[in-house]
Formats: sequence, structure tokens, C-alpha cells
Amino acid sequence: MDIYKLKLFTALATAGHFGRAASACHVSPSTISRNLKQLEEELNTELVLRDNRSVALTEQGQQFLQFAREALQQWETFQESLLTDSKPLRGQLSIYCSVTASYSFLYDILTEFRTRHPGINIKLHTGDPAQAIARVTSGMEDIVIAARPDRLPTGLDFKPIARSPLVFIAPMQQDSNMHWHQQPVIISEEGLARERFDLWCKEQNLSPSIYAEVKGNEAIVSMVSLGFGVGLVPLIVLENSPLQARVKRVIDQPDLGVVETGICVLKKRLKSPIVSALWRQIADKAP
Repeated sequence: MDIYKLKLFTALATAGHFGRAASACHVSPSTISRNLKQLEEELNTELVLRDNRSVALTEQGQQFLQFAREALQQWETFQESLLTDSKPLRGQLSIYCSVTASYSFLYDILTEFRTRHPGINIKLHTGDPAQAIARVTSGMEDIVIAARPDRLPTGLDFKPIARSPLVFIAPMQQDSNMHWHQQPVIISEEGLARERFDLWCKEQNLSPSIYAEVKGNEAIVSMVSLGFGVGLVPLIVLENSPLQARVKRVIDQPDLGVVETGICVLKKRLKSPIVSALWRQIADKAP
């Protein structure tokens, strides 16, 4: 078993498709397939269920994926540790955040970081902020920008960079005298906002009409602007949305607390000089 095979396997598991994984790794699909077969022979178990369009991991494949990601992280950390202090850092840093976070926070963070460490390449992934903690915990990302959960999982470290209240928003044309829970609700499928919303509804003995459950706060603002209902988002999302003029904050809304946004990392990944470099930069500026 070698690092190359682990990289190909994790690419396949992430892409869920031989062709996309091959494209990401700049190899042929047959190379992915051949190395997967060799891994399965070495382990004497089936890792992937195949069909013509996609792949799915078996239970053993899921376990091996966790091992592969941890092994790759340890390998990268070891390689980076061989760099002396006199040499500039070189390598790759994987970051995950929402679209809003990418233009709200990353510009300032990465502008300074790139100036200090021009030899480090940034691999940026954007998506649903509710997935951020899981992605860094699983080893898919080095660092994520995430909302701090009410209970931070063991093994993670968190540095705050901003605080923003959760606010209900409504279509601009909606009657201001109509209470939000009389309207269909557009809410995140999961994450901190959904947890607090569900808890508040339970405490108030309310059964709101859920019109849509979506991934990503930006999609909530978009659906509200089209008149599909009221939504719940962090205020910073609303303030940075190109659609903010088409929605309005609900009058007399409940207080669901603030969302603390920050940088999150596995503590063991701080042994990596590259990860540690960005972490120290954030720590120096943390409020």
C-alpha cells in the first residue's frame, strides 16, 4: 500500500465517479480502477460498489476512507516538518467555507497569508456551512470557516472572527402586520440555525409550515426574495447578499441568539507548519 493509491482512493470516494476522480487526479479512469482493485486485493475486502454511472463505498470502504485521510494528513505533516525555518513554506492548504464567508472574510485573510507565504497553494471549496464541521473532522479539509456549534466536538480548535445575530427575513411586498409564523418557512436542512429554530418552536409549542429545507443560506435569501415565504439567516448573510434590497427583516421577531463564525481546525493538524502558519495569523487578529 502506498500514498499514491490512498490519494486515488480518496479522490474516487469524494467524487463518487471514476471519470470525475480521474480528471481531478489527471489520470485515466482505468488507472483509478486498477489501483482500486489492487487495494481491495491487499485488504482482501470490497471497498466500492460499482455501476456504470457512480460508485458507493461499502461499510469497509467508509472505514478505509477515514484511515486513508488520516494517513495522508500525517504524511503531509511529516513532509512539511522536514522544511527548515530558513526555507519558505511550500505545499497546499485546503479551505472550506460558504459563499458568503468567501467574500466576507477570506479576502483579508488570504491577502495577508499569500504575502507571507507565496509558496503555499490554496485549494478552496465552497458549500453549505452546515457541512463545515463534518468536513474538517473527517479530514476532508485542513481548515474551515464555520459557525461554532453550541457543543464543539472533541479534538477541534476554534478561533472566532465575527459574530452575527440570526434574523427572520420576509419578501419586501409582504404585509408588515402579518406575523412570520403565519407564513411558509424556508429553513436550513441542518446546522446551528435549524437547531435553534426547532428548539424555539418546541418551547413556544409552535408547528410552523415548512415550505422548503435548503442547503446554504444564500439560497434562503433567494427563495424569500421570490416570495416563497419567510426565512432565517445570519444577519451577515443578508448584509452581503446581492438580493438584500428585495427582502426585509421581520418586525418583532424572536431572539434566537448570535452565530459566532470563526476558523476551525483539528488540533492534531496544527502540527503541520502550513496549517499552523494560517492558524497563527488568525490567532494574532482574533477578537
